[in-house]
Amino acid sequence: MIKKEKVTDKKAALLDATLTLVNNHGFHNTPMSKIAKLAGVSPATIYLYFEHKQDLINSLYLKVKKSLSESAFKGYDSQMSVKQGFEIIWFNIADYKLKQISEATFLSQCDNSPMIGEAIRIEGLKNLQPLLDHWERGKNEGIIKPVSDYVLYAHTIYPLSFLLEMQARDIFTLDENTKSEMFQVAWDAVKM
Repeated sequence: MIKKEKVTDKKAALLDATLTLVNNHGFHNTPMSKIAKLAGVSPATIYLYFEHKQDLINSLYLKVKKSLSESAFKGYDSQMSVKQGFEIIWFNIADYKLKQISEATFLSQCDNSPMIGEAIRIEGLKNLQPLLDHWERGKNEGIIKPVSDYVLYAHTIYPLSFLLEMQARDIFTLDENTKSEMFQVAWDAVKM
């Protein structure tokens, strides 16, 4: 049992090291040797857990997507009104991105990189299925514009990544008042 705990710790250390290095240096400037060094393991240890670098990146992506979704749907009930349900999900995602900055930065890089293949993106999207179902319900009820989920995401969730980047550069501050304004703009963009 002690050995299994060490294995889990090493795998977690590798994922954490990858997150840090990718955020600081990008996907292509994050060699396995640096990941191993930062994680405090031998380079050969990586291959006990991951087949190759792409497998490591994909595993990290899915782990972070799962973490995002666990936060996104706290307090959400599919029986809520379309606006109320979306508001809870939106604020949960905003709070996650503000508190889990490393994870949010990583996801933003993944959104803008061909490093994550389409099959893994689709698997990651499954974590956000309650949001997609909520939007579908809103479309069916004539409350949300009948447009692609990609368009809805681009107008509601994706702007958070942009503003968080501006905040990281000390150009903008995303406070509670601004979040409320942002939500209203997002809602106005997608409601009928």
